[in-house]
Amino acid sequence: MSFVSDINALIVDTLGPTGPLLVTGALGVLLILIALPSFLNRKADPLDKLRESIARTNSRAEGQKTLRSVDYAEKLEKFAHFLEPQKAEEMGAARLKLMRAGYRQKTAVRNFHAAQFALGLSLLAVGVIYTLLNNDDTTPPSATNLMLTALLPGVAGYFLPSYWVERRVQSRREEMVNGFPDSLDMMLVCVEAGQSLDQAIIRVSKEIKLGYPALGEEYELVAQEIKAGKERAQVLRDFGERSGVPDIASFVTTMVQSATFGTSIAEALRIYAAEMRDKRVMRAEEKANVLPTKLTLGTMLFTVPPLLVVLIGPSIYGIATTLGGGAF
Repeated sequence: MSFVSDINALIVDTLGPTGPLLVTGALGVLLILIALPSFLNRKADPLDKLRESIARTNSRAEGQKTLRSVDYAEKLEKFAHFLEPQKAEEMGAARLKLMRAGYRQKTAVRNFHAAQFALGLSLLAVGVIYTLLNNDDTTPPSATNLMLTALLPGVAGYFLPSYWVERRVQSRREEMVNGFPDSLDMMLVCVEAGQSLDQAIIRVSKEIKLGYPALGEEYELVAQEIKAGKERAQVLRDFGERSGVPDIASFVTTMVQSATFGTSIAEALRIYAAEMRDKRVMRAEEKANVLPTKLTLGTMLFTVPPLLVVLIGPSIYGIATTLGGGAF
């Protein structure tokens, strides 16, 4: 313990109060510089070379914009081992989460971790610079304050992309929950008018996109996968898993069972659409019933104190005047 204290004192005497922080930052940068060549000089996978050749071939046909995106993807390809989860379960979970947030690009997971890494280092550098510029030699700050001002921006920058993705997932889920009953009504009208389920999904994807863009994108993706020849049951299951909404997952199960047992799709849609409308009314009633409880605290804070001042204020003033001998 004394050895560590002596080293700490030596660093403070040599570099000032921010010396331990500077040494820690220098060691971190040194470790990054040591580890970076091993990631850059690792042997390329033959499959990666094949993907790069295919990407170059496609980029020549797609134009300069695609060339820029491919160049960016190739740059990130060098850091793929560092930026992507290596386990298949973690990779699948991260990709599913980003798909629920609306990011369906092939390199979405890699871009997400690259944004975390870049924002974390950038804001960490900003915090260190701010700490150095606001250092006062007369009253040196404590080590806790130094760590907070220097490391807190870096930690915030690292978790900022995660917060953004969570907010995106939540907003898209709420949008799908609100628009799903209307889409079922449209689909029921299309099916009863004589269209098939595939044609009804294509029609609904075009109509619902104006009011609920997230739900319209999901229906459009379902329609494109069905057009591509993918099995309808698997497409619907992927739709339910990708949306993350329990109502849509139940709808998918109903449609798959209806197609399996040969029952009427229109009848199943009619019953399920009625249930979704009732469920939406119940959600609205639940929010309305909770509202008075939420307003109670605000009512007490903004109504009771002025009321007490109006009712008890004159009496308190009279008592204070009487006891003070008319001094007030």
